Amino acid sequence: MITNYSLLFLALISVFIAFNANAEVKGLIQLSAVQGDPQLSWQEGGVGLYRYDSENDGVMLSQGLLDFRVDLSTNWSAHGVINAYQDPQATLGFSQAYFQYQPLTPSHYKWHVRAGAFYPQLSLENPDMGWLSPYNYTNSAINSWVGEEIRTLGVEATIKRPGRSFNSAHSFSFVGATFKGNDPAGTLLAWRGFALHDRQTTLNESVAFAPIASFSTPQLQHQANQVLPFEEVDGRFGYYLGMHWDYLKKSQFRFYYYDNNGDPAALNYATGQYAWDTRFASAAWLYKFTAQTRLIVQAMSGNTAMGKSRGVNNDFYSHFALLSHKIAKHRFSIRYDFFEVTDHDDWAFDPNASHGEGITATWRYQLTPQWQLGIEGSALHSQADNREAMGVAKTLSQQQLSLNVQWRY
Repeated sequence: MITNYSLLFLALISVFIAFNANAEVKGLIQLSAVQGDPQLSWQEGGVGLYRYDSENDGVMLSQGLLDFRVDLSTNWSAHGVINAYQDPQATLGFSQAYFQYQPLTPSHYKWHVRAGAFYPQLSLENPDMGWLSPYNYTNSAINSWVGEEIRTLGVEATIKRPGRSFNSAHSFSFVGATFKGNDPAGTLLAWRGFALHDRQTTLNESVAFAPIASFSTPQLQHQANQVLPFEEVDGRFGYYLGMHWDYLKKSQFRFYYYDNNGDPAALNYATGQYAWDTRFASAAWLYKFTAQTRLIVQAMSGNTAMGKSRGVNNDFYSHFALLSHKIAKHRFSIRYDFFEVTDHDDWAFDPNASHGEGITATWRYQLTPQWQLGIEGSALHSQADNREAMGVAKTLSQQQLSLNVQWRY
């Protein structure tokens, strides 16, 4: 939602940027005419796995963002991304806000530190401004979930070994971070499963669930019918480690291991949020066949659990393969997704297993440096065991078509 705090902070940031000669500001507005699926979207309290449903047919503000960087000194800079959405309600908030310290050093090794709220750089699918994708408008299942529930609220350090400084074709980076405030990560995977969309959760938002039947049981009566993804519940620090390898910008590989170190028995009774014990490994690879054609693949495997004696205990896994080709001002991209959640606990009243697969095809046309047109079609097939208790078929087939117009500034 749009809060007075968000509006005041946005106004202060805008004034500061306007009078700062060292500020770099970029932005994007995207309008989408969507033919949604009849199945009610997860955003509207349904079980549909797309962002939109048939009730959203028409023109929507699908993306509105301001991406800024302000150089505070030679070594220090401030970064932020402000997002505006109209679904499921009018929302204005930060998805990222952090300071970066990057000293000038004569050493061949380079390093920098980030502190604040930001994404771990585990995705090769989302290198565009504001953590958007230049390929498909709809993100993969993996990065749709990252955009919903994963954010670093802490400190990250990166040390780089640039290949050019060592007369080598290979460049390496090593990343380490510690954080708090990402305790509920995994909640959506358990009670909704993976989804396909481009809706990033801002730092002041909650994400609502469908009417999950098991929430009325004694074991889950304190769980709210929404998740606050960036809440601190147990007081513990989490961490992640990462490695980047780059071969002449032709082949790029990233591996991350994430562990929020959650105490699954910890519960904030006031907000109805548990601390989930969530950990995963992610591997992403980008290969450029030519300057025009590239392949991106990513796989993620992990486990998430909550409650005393780990009453909810789920493995999760997803992978995708994305092929993109550019011809003059045209870019064609097609992606296949597979995703699943495996239920390992003995709470029969709370089934969490789900799985599915989808295919997304996108055409983008760069009309001018500022204007872009695009068409995207997507289809997915999914199954979730908890749907039957809500009076919905366990298995669903869904489709979505969108026409998109982007303006960058």
